[in-house]
Amino acid sequence: MTTARDTRAISWIKGAQKDFADFPEDARLTFARALTVVAEGRTPDIAKPLTGLGSGVMELALKHRGDAFRVVYALQIGEAIWVVHAFQKKATRGIATPKHEIDLVRERLKRLKEALK
Repeated sequence: MTTARDTRAISWIKGAQKDFADFPEDARLTFARALTVVAEGRTPDIAKPLTGLGSGVMELALKHRGDAFRVVYALQIGEAIWVVHAFQKKATRGIATPKHEIDLVRERLKRLKEALK
């Protein structure tokens, strides 16, 4: 007997989906698997809270062939899980997410919350 999984929908901000499409195929597959885990209500190994943006904003971090890729999603906006940003981290030093990427996430979250009111 197969049981249906209780999953949440994954929705994408258009800009995040466009940037995600430019990731290498195997990186996209890894992120897709991680987002499926999130949709099932669990936390994937590559997820961590993205501090300073409120609770429920998470970042998936992947090192892939010497590059670093990130996908940012929000858990607590509406019924869906919202992917708000996807980018390749360009900094060669440190693990912190660059300020301009955080600012873009903050702006997209603000616009998304307003649109879903």
